[in-house]
Amino acid sequence: MSLSTLPRVLVTSNEVPAVGIDLLRTKCNVTIIPESVSKREQVLQALPGHDAVFLAGHHIVNSEFLDIAGPNLKVVSTMSAGYDHLDVPEIKKRGIKVGHTPVVLSAAVAEMAVLLLLSAARRAHEGRIKLEQGHSKSGPQWLLGQDLRDSTVGIFGLGNIGQEIVKRLKGFEVGRFIYTGHSRKKAGDELGAIFVPQDELLENSDFLIIAAPLTNETQGLFNDSVFDKMKKTAVLVNISRGQIVNTDSLVKALRNKKIFAAGLDVTDPEPLPPGHDLLELPNVEIVPHLGSATIKTRNDMSLTTAQNIINGLEGRPLVYAL
Repeated sequence: MSLSTLPRVLVTSNEVPAVGIDLLRTKCNVTIIPESVSKREQVLQALPGHDAVFLAGHHIVNSEFLDIAGPNLKVVSTMSAGYDHLDVPEIKKRGIKVGHTPVVLSAAVAEMAVLLLLSAARRAHEGRIKLEQGHSKSGPQWLLGQDLRDSTVGIFGLGNIGQEIVKRLKGFEVGRFIYTGHSRKKAGDELGAIFVPQDELLENSDFLIIAAPLTNETQGLFNDSVFDKMKKTAVLVNISRGQIVNTDSLVKALRNKKIFAAGLDVTDPEPLPPGHDLLELPNVEIVPHLGSATIKTRNDMSLTTAQNIINGLEGRPLVYAL
């Protein structure tokens, strides 16, 4: 079969791991935008006439995007677990299949949550600052952190990632795990985690990990009133989406010692500009959205996105459909 008769797939970055591209090329005519981070105009310009789109960044897929793509578009798959950049109802209304890549990144993101939790609890960033300033000292009361052992760990959103976090923290002799969400989950029962109302989660968590998707319900949810309900010794970790936390409220909470510390893989805005208040605070650990950034995980995400597209084009169920 010649390239001209194969379905056409647009890939929005030239840094997509090769395993996914190689798989696509066995069945499709692949066009790759020659940028590591493509701009929206570039994507929209290249879009018309393609049968599928492999989204390697968080490009907004809305009515404008779909109108420009035209009637050929049959599948959209994003190389991410989160899908707040996709207007899923609008995509489906047009009979287009839509997929994402949950599960394959859950382990890597859970590892990042543990890293941030421990670093924030044990004041790693603050200790580094002291060293750089020549203010290092010793003594029985210097730079004391919070214990994970015998603590209460709260999970805000016990999905795939939240469950993987609990599994990894069990070895730290945590006192109990609690979680909140829309309903009690069988997976929570199996992990020994207790389902509680949101206010109880806020009031009782020594460590509170945000692992819920960004929705209209969760956007900006962690605001002044939420931080007022948390323990002064609490450590907040966010490995989900920055917009779930009101940044001004978080800065105030950290600065005024409403909470002990925070560990952030995601922020709002993202990336944080140099000199941002969050970057100036000693009691916050920040990494630039590296949760799924391991070689194996990104390869798996690339393969899954490609398989979603191939399945959709061949009329088979997507590996992970929305």
